[in-house]
Amino acid sequence: MALEELFFSVDVEASGPIPAEYSLLSIGCAVVGRPEATFYAELKPLNDNAVPEALKVSGLSMETLRAKGEEPEAAMKRFAAWIRETCGATHRPVFAAFNATFDWMFVHWYFARFTGGSPFGISGLDMKAYYMGMMGVGWSGTRKEHVTKKFPTKTKHTHNALDDAKEQAELFAQMLEYQKLRKM
Repeated sequence: MALEELFFSVDVEASGPIPAEYSLLSIGCAVVGRPEATFYAELKPLNDNAVPEALKVSGLSMETLRAKGEEPEAAMKRFAAWIRETCGATHRPVFAAFNATFDWMFVHWYFARFTGGSPFGISGLDMKAYYMGMMGVGWSGTRKEHVTKKFPTKTKHTHNALDDAKEQAELFAQMLEYQKLRKM
């Protein structure tokens, strides 16, 4: 019997554009359809590499994270345990993000590096691509401003990884409901 899918809306803030060379600074996760089920971690940077614009957007400080951030291995193990506990024996975790390519790349690399593998496996669901297929629009029609006109959220996009994961979870829950109603 196949496990039921459980969507995990994930958002990250990083010190630059690629893992290994730059650091994952924070991870936010919210279970789609379960607003009370969330995870958040701020991580110690792997190195001093940072793009100033990335730090400005997130408001995170490399110095503060070096002093107070969680060790990456501990954070990723805690995240993996939380995912397993949240899924239990009845669900399969599915990574989902609003532009999944960036967030997935960091999360997958950190899971592989610090835990030996990702609870999400090697795939993730991109909410923008889902919207594109569902609504029959081109890629430019998937910008957040277009998508939130159709599916407005109560949670605002703040560039705090947990806030943004919650916003994305609200957005995707509406998309799933819309798609379900269209099939009826």
